[in-house]
Amino acid sequence: MARYPELSSAELVRACAGSKDEGAWAEFIRRFQMVIAAAVLRTASHWSEPSRSQLDDLIQDTYLKLCENDSRLLRSFQSRHEDSIYGFLKVVAANVVHDHFKSASAAKRGAAQTEAITEPVEIHLKIVGADSFQTVSQRIQLEQIDKVLRQVTSGKDQERKRTIFWLRHRQGLTANEIAAIPSLGLTTEGVESVLMRLAIMIRGHLASSSPHRDVKVLNRQNRSKRLGS
Repeated sequence: MARYPELSSAELVRACAGSKDEGAWAEFIRRFQMVIAAAVLRTASHWSEPSRSQLDDLIQDTYLKLCENDSRLLRSFQSRHEDSIYGFLKVVAANVVHDHFKSASAAKRGAAQTEAITEPVEIHLKIVGADSFQTVSQRIQLEQIDKVLRQVTSGKDQERKRTIFWLRHRQGLTANEIAAIPSLGLTTEGVESVLMRLAIMIRGHLASSSPHRDVKVLNRQNRSKRLGS
């Protein structure tokens, strides 16, 4: 049996493309739900102030777009680097939202039809933006921060806290925008509180594990010995 959480993003996409494997899709949703939700929220906000139910519908529409025609979009996806999928999903979600509001606008004007996504979305490196990780050092730094996040959080809310942290510091969403994502179930104040506590815990962990800490402790011990001699 495949261990889907251990698959790379590209491998997971291949496992889902044209497949009804429930295990693969469950991992796909777990891994990419917040990326899609954030893209939907950001794009919808340019058109109106979306309700939570509307956001839920648009997120579901994005999954339907990914699954339609035997997962044609996923089968057309070409991974240029490990994080290409994030940019790809953002573009697909944004197109779904734009199509929705264009259709609604056209319906109000009595138009018979509107544009729709008919061709596979091609992702270029420049589109990926902040998720492209321009240097290896950036990738290592983010991996280290995520490792610390896993160490300072635990329990059933660990994934939600990590998601909130990265939506703020990787996707650039505000606390208000994060709170608007229905699946998180938090108010703006709740999101701000989580972010503040995580920042304090991360700084505390980094300070306690600093390579200079042992030197400082040793210096204090040496000074104590000199004073006691």
